[in-house]
Amino acid sequence: MINVLVTGSNGQLASCIKDRAKQCKELHFIYTDYQELDICNLKDVEEFFTTNPKIDYCINCAAYTAVDKAETEVEKAFEINAKGAKNLALVCNAQDAILIHISTDFVFDGNKTEPYTETDVPKPISVYGASKLQGEVEVQKTLKKHFIIRTSWLYSEYGANFMKTMLRLAETRDEISVVSDQIGSPTYAGDLAAVILKIINSKNTNFGLYHYSNEGQTSWCGFAKVIFEASDLKVKTIPIKTEAYPTPAKRPVYSVMDKTKITSILGVETRNWSESLLTALKATVTRNNKL
Repeated sequence: MINVLVTGSNGQLASCIKDRAKQCKELHFIYTDYQELDICNLKDVEEFFTTNPKIDYCINCAAYTAVDKAETEVEKAFEINAKGAKNLALVCNAQDAILIHISTDFVFDGNKTEPYTETDVPKPISVYGASKLQGEVEVQKTLKKHFIIRTSWLYSEYGANFMKTMLRLAETRDEISVVSDQIGSPTYAGDLAAVILKIINSKNTNFGLYHYSNEGQTSWCGFAKVIFEASDLKVKTIPIKTEAYPTPAKRPVYSVMDKTKITSILGVETRNWSESLLTALKATVTRNNKL
Protein backbone atom coordinates (compact mmCIF):
# COMPACT_ATOMS: atom_id res chain seq x y z
CA MET A 1 0.00 0.00 0.00
CA ILE A 2 1.28 3.46 -0.96
CA ASN A 3 0.57 6.12 1.68
CA VAL A 4 -0.24 9.60 0.36
CA LEU A 5 -0.44 12.68 2.57
CA VAL A 6 -2.60 15.52 1.23
CA THR A 7 -2.28 18.93 2.89
CA GLY A 8 -4.87 21.68 2.52
CA SER A 9 -7.60 19.04 2.44
CA ASN A 10 -10.51 21.49 2.56
CA GLY A 11 -9.44 23.32 -0.62
CA GLN A 12 -10.85 22.75 -4.08
CA LEU A 13 -7.90 20.75 -5.46
CA ALA A 14 -7.74 18.40 -2.47
CA SER A 15 -11.53 17.98 -2.65
CA CYS A 16 -11.21 16.93 -6.29
CA ILE A 17 -8.41 14.52 -5.33
CA LYS A 18 -10.74 12.97 -2.71
CA ASP A 19 -13.38 12.33 -5.40
CA ARG A 20 -10.92 10.65 -7.77
CA ALA A 21 -8.97 8.80 -5.07
CA LYS A 22 -11.87 6.38 -4.64
CA GLN A 23 -10.74 4.63 -7.83
CA CYS A 24 -7.14 4.28 -6.58
CA LYS A 25 -7.36 1.03 -4.62
CA GLU A 26 -3.59 0.71 -4.10
CA LEU A 27 -3.29 4.14 -2.49
CA HIS A 28 -4.06 5.05 1.12
CA PHE A 29 -4.76 8.75 1.64
CA ILE A 30 -4.22 10.84 4.76
CA TYR A 31 -6.00 14.19 4.48
CA THR A 32 -5.00 17.10 6.69
CA ASP A 33 -5.89 20.76 6.98
CA TYR A 34 -4.09 23.29 9.17
CA GLN A 35 -5.99 22.10 12.26
CA GLU A 36 -4.41 18.64 11.95
CA LEU A 37 -1.05 19.70 10.50
CA ASP A 38 0.54 23.14 10.65
CA ILE A 39 3.06 23.02 7.79
CA CYS A 40 4.58 26.28 9.07
CA ASN A 41 5.78 24.46 12.19
CA LEU A 42 8.73 22.18 11.36
CA LYS A 43 8.39 20.18 14.59
CA ASP A 44 4.72 19.50 13.85
CA VAL A 45 5.59 18.26 10.37
CA GLU A 46 8.41 16.04 11.69
CA GLU A 47 6.15 14.58 14.37
CA PHE A 48 3.32 13.95 11.91
CA PHE A 49 5.59 12.03 9.54
CA THR A 50 7.15 9.92 12.30
CA THR A 51 3.90 9.07 14.15
CA ASN A 52 1.97 8.01 11.03
CA PRO A 53 2.59 5.02 8.75
CA LYS A 54 5.51 5.62 6.34
CA ILE A 55 4.43 8.41 3.99
CA ASP A 56 5.49 7.76 0.39
CA TYR A 57 4.04 10.87 -1.26
CA CYS A 58 3.03 14.30 0.01
CA ILE A 59 0.72 16.37 -2.17
CA ASN A 60 0.98 19.95 -0.94
CA CYS A 61 -2.33 21.66 -1.68
CA ALA A 62 -1.94 23.99 1.32
CA ALA A 63 -1.42 27.58 0.25
CA TYR A 64 -2.16 31.21 1.02
CA THR A 65 -4.23 32.13 -2.05
CA ALA A 66 -5.82 35.48 -1.12
CA VAL A 67 -3.98 37.33 -3.88
CA ASP A 68 -5.07 40.87 -2.96
CA LYS A 69 -4.90 40.35 0.81
CA ALA A 70 -1.31 39.15 0.44
CA GLU A 71 -0.24 42.69 -0.44
CA THR A 72 -0.81 43.64 3.21
CA GLU A 73 -0.33 40.20 4.80
CA VAL A 74 3.14 39.70 3.35
CA GLU A 75 4.58 37.77 6.29
CA LYS A 76 1.63 35.37 6.42
CA ALA A 77 1.80 34.70 2.66
CA PHE A 78 5.52 33.86 2.82
CA GLU A 79 5.04 31.86 6.03
CA ILE A 80 2.60 29.47 4.35
CA ASN A 81 3.74 29.52 0.72
CA ALA A 82 7.50 29.53 1.27
CA LYS A 83 8.33 28.35 4.79
CA GLY A 84 5.56 25.75 4.75
CA ALA A 85 6.83 24.35 1.45
CA LYS A 86 10.38 24.27 2.82
CA ASN A 87 9.31 22.40 5.95
CA LEU A 88 7.55 19.74 3.90
CA ALA A 89 10.58 19.42 1.62
CA LEU A 90 12.95 19.05 4.58
CA VAL A 91 10.89 16.30 6.18
CA CYS A 92 10.20 14.54 2.87
CA ASN A 93 13.95 14.51 2.32
CA ALA A 94 14.60 13.03 5.76
CA GLN A 95 11.83 10.45 5.38
CA ASP A 96 12.54 9.58 1.71
CA ALA A 97 9.11 10.75 0.55
CA ILE A 98 8.22 12.33 -2.79
CA LEU A 99 6.73 15.83 -2.69
CA ILE A 100 4.21 17.02 -5.26
CA HIS A 101 4.00 20.79 -4.79
CA ILE A 102 1.44 23.02 -6.50
CA SER A 103 2.51 26.44 -7.77
CA THR A 104 1.09 29.14 -10.01
CA ASP A 105 1.28 31.16 -13.21
CA PHE A 106 1.58 34.23 -10.95
CA VAL A 107 5.35 33.64 -10.78
CA PHE A 108 5.48 35.37 -14.20
CA ASP A 109 5.07 39.08 -14.99
CA GLY A 110 2.81 38.46 -18.00
CA ASN A 111 4.91 40.44 -20.48
CA LYS A 112 5.30 37.59 -22.96
CA THR A 113 3.00 37.09 -25.94
CA GLU A 114 3.60 33.35 -26.34
CA PRO A 115 3.14 30.52 -23.82
CA TYR A 116 5.54 30.41 -20.89
CA THR A 117 7.86 27.40 -20.66
CA GLU A 118 9.57 25.95 -17.60
CA THR A 119 12.85 27.57 -18.68
CA ASP A 120 11.44 31.12 -18.73
CA VAL A 121 12.76 33.28 -15.90
CA PRO A 122 10.06 34.02 -13.29
CA LYS A 123 9.37 37.68 -12.48
CA PRO A 124 6.44 37.92 -10.05
CA ILE A 125 4.61 41.25 -9.82
CA SER A 126 2.64 40.51 -6.65
CA VAL A 127 3.39 39.36 -3.11
CA TYR A 128 1.40 36.19 -3.75
CA GLY A 129 3.47 35.41 -6.84
CA ALA A 130 6.72 36.16 -5.02
CA SER A 131 5.77 33.93 -2.08
CA LYS A 132 4.86 31.03 -4.37
CA LEU A 133 8.11 31.44 -6.30
CA GLN A 134 10.08 31.34 -3.04
CA GLY A 135 8.25 28.12 -2.19
CA GLU A 136 9.42 26.62 -5.48
CA VAL A 137 13.01 27.68 -4.74
CA GLU A 138 12.90 26.14 -1.26
CA VAL A 139 11.61 22.82 -2.61
CA GLN A 140 14.15 22.71 -5.43
CA LYS A 141 17.17 23.34 -3.22
CA THR A 142 16.02 21.05 -0.41
CA LEU A 143 14.64 17.93 -2.07
CA LYS A 144 15.59 16.00 -5.20
CA LYS A 145 12.46 13.84 -5.30
CA HIS A 146 9.91 16.50 -6.15
CA PHE A 147 7.35 17.46 -8.75
CA ILE A 148 6.46 21.16 -8.87
CA ILE A 149 3.34 21.76 -10.96
CA ARG A 150 2.49 25.32 -11.94
CA THR A 151 -1.15 25.77 -12.85
CA SER A 152 -3.45 28.68 -13.72
CA TRP A 153 -6.98 30.03 -13.25
CA LEU A 154 -8.03 27.06 -11.11
CA TYR A 155 -11.75 26.43 -10.61
CA SER A 156 -14.10 23.58 -9.68
CA GLU A 157 -17.41 22.68 -8.06
CA TYR A 158 -15.71 23.23 -4.67
CA GLY A 159 -14.58 26.32 -2.77
CA ALA A 160 -14.57 29.91 -3.99
CA ASN A 161 -13.53 30.47 -7.60
CA PHE A 162 -14.37 32.45 -10.73
CA MET A 163 -16.87 29.98 -12.16
CA LYS A 164 -18.89 29.80 -8.95
CA THR A 165 -18.75 33.58 -8.52
CA MET A 166 -20.17 34.09 -12.03
CA LEU A 167 -22.97 31.58 -11.38
CA ARG A 168 -23.82 33.32 -8.12
CA LEU A 169 -23.86 36.79 -9.68
CA ALA A 170 -26.05 35.51 -12.50
CA GLU A 171 -28.79 34.75 -9.97
CA THR A 172 -29.43 38.46 -9.44
CA ARG A 173 -28.01 40.21 -12.53
CA ASP A 174 -28.74 40.21 -16.22
CA GLU A 175 -25.44 41.86 -17.18
CA ILE A 176 -21.97 41.62 -15.65
CA SER A 177 -18.80 43.59 -16.40
CA VAL A 178 -15.71 41.38 -16.65
CA VAL A 179 -12.06 42.11 -17.38
CA SER A 180 -11.21 41.34 -21.01
CA ASP A 181 -7.51 42.21 -21.33
CA GLN A 182 -6.02 39.49 -19.10
CA ILE A 183 -5.36 36.28 -21.04
CA GLY A 184 -4.85 32.83 -19.56
CA SER A 185 -5.97 29.20 -19.51
CA PRO A 186 -8.76 28.17 -17.13
CA THR A 187 -7.92 24.89 -15.39
CA TYR A 188 -10.47 22.48 -13.95
CA ALA A 189 -9.14 21.26 -10.60
CA GLY A 190 -10.60 17.83 -11.35
CA ASP A 191 -8.28 17.49 -14.34
CA LEU A 192 -5.26 18.58 -12.28
CA ALA A 193 -6.23 16.06 -9.59
CA ALA A 194 -6.27 13.31 -12.23
CA VAL A 195 -2.79 14.37 -13.41
CA ILE A 196 -1.40 14.19 -9.87
CA LEU A 197 -2.87 10.73 -9.31
CA LYS A 198 -1.48 9.58 -12.66
CA ILE A 199 2.01 10.64 -11.56
CA ILE A 200 1.67 8.60 -8.36
CA ASN A 201 0.04 5.53 -9.93
CA SER A 202 2.66 5.38 -12.69
CA LYS A 203 5.48 5.65 -10.12
CA ASN A 204 7.11 8.21 -12.42
CA THR A 205 10.55 9.41 -11.33
CA ASN A 206 11.09 12.19 -13.87
CA PHE A 207 11.24 14.74 -11.07
CA GLY A 208 11.27 18.47 -11.69
CA LEU A 209 9.23 21.52 -12.64
CA TYR A 210 6.18 21.21 -14.90
CA HIS A 211 3.43 23.42 -16.32
CA TYR A 212 -0.14 22.16 -16.42
CA SER A 213 -3.41 23.80 -17.39
CA ASN A 214 -6.24 22.99 -19.73
CA GLU A 215 -5.59 23.69 -23.42
CA GLY A 216 -6.56 26.89 -25.18
CA GLN A 217 -6.71 30.45 -23.94
CA THR A 218 -9.30 33.10 -23.23
CA SER A 219 -9.92 36.27 -21.22
CA TRP A 220 -11.86 36.41 -17.97
CA CYS A 221 -14.68 37.97 -19.97
CA GLY A 222 -14.53 35.16 -22.53
CA PHE A 223 -14.51 32.60 -19.72
CA ALA A 224 -17.59 34.18 -18.16
CA LYS A 225 -19.42 34.25 -21.49
CA VAL A 226 -18.92 30.52 -22.03
CA ILE A 227 -19.98 29.79 -18.43
CA PHE A 228 -23.26 31.58 -19.01
CA GLU A 229 -23.86 30.08 -22.45
CA ALA A 230 -23.14 26.54 -21.25
CA SER A 231 -25.48 27.07 -18.28
CA ASP A 232 -28.29 28.50 -20.48
CA LEU A 233 -28.18 31.75 -18.53
CA LYS A 234 -29.31 34.93 -20.29
CA VAL A 235 -26.58 37.15 -18.90
CA LYS A 236 -24.80 39.79 -20.97
CA THR A 237 -21.05 40.10 -20.45
CA ILE A 238 -19.61 43.60 -20.74
CA PRO A 239 -15.85 43.64 -21.47
CA ILE A 240 -13.84 46.12 -19.42
CA LYS A 241 -10.15 46.99 -19.14
CA THR A 242 -8.09 46.05 -16.08
CA GLU A 243 -7.84 49.75 -15.16
CA ALA A 244 -11.61 49.88 -14.76
CA TYR A 245 -11.44 47.20 -12.08
CA PRO A 246 -8.41 48.12 -9.93
CA THR A 247 -7.14 45.56 -7.40
CA PRO A 248 -4.43 45.81 -4.72
CA ALA A 249 -2.34 43.11 -6.44
CA LYS A 250 -1.24 43.27 -10.07
CA ARG A 251 -2.17 40.34 -12.29
CA PRO A 252 -0.15 39.01 -15.22
CA VAL A 253 -1.70 40.33 -18.45
CA TYR A 254 -0.74 37.11 -20.21
CA SER A 255 -0.08 33.85 -18.36
CA VAL A 256 -0.71 31.04 -20.84
CA MET A 257 1.69 28.16 -20.14
CA ASP A 258 3.30 25.68 -22.52
CA LYS A 259 2.43 22.05 -21.63
CA THR A 260 4.88 20.32 -23.98
CA LYS A 261 7.11 19.06 -21.15
CA ILE A 262 4.39 17.48 -19.02
CA THR A 263 2.66 15.84 -21.99
CA SER A 264 5.86 14.42 -23.46
CA ILE A 265 7.70 13.37 -20.29
CA LEU A 266 4.83 12.40 -17.97
CA GLY A 267 2.40 11.30 -20.68
CA VAL A 268 -0.31 13.64 -19.45
CA GLU A 269 -3.31 14.39 -21.66
CA THR A 270 -4.72 17.92 -21.69
CA ARG A 271 -8.35 18.74 -22.49
CA ASN A 272 -9.54 22.02 -23.94
CA TRP A 273 -10.72 24.38 -21.21
CA SER A 274 -14.22 24.70 -22.68
CA GLU A 275 -14.66 20.92 -22.65
CA SER A 276 -13.50 20.69 -19.04
CA LEU A 277 -15.83 23.53 -18.09
CA LEU A 278 -18.83 21.40 -19.13
CA THR A 279 -17.62 18.66 -16.78
CA ALA A 280 -17.21 21.16 -13.94
CA LEU A 281 -20.66 22.68 -14.49
CA LYS A 282 -22.28 19.24 -14.48
CA ALA A 283 -20.42 18.36 -11.27
CA THR A 284 -21.59 21.65 -9.73
CA VAL A 285 -25.25 20.88 -10.48
CA THR A 286 -24.86 17.36 -9.07
CA ARG A 287 -23.21 18.68 -5.89
CA ASN A 288 -25.84 21.41 -5.40
CA ASN A 289 -28.60 18.83 -5.69
CA LYS A 290 -26.97 16.79 -2.92
CA LEU A 291 -26.55 19.75 -0.54
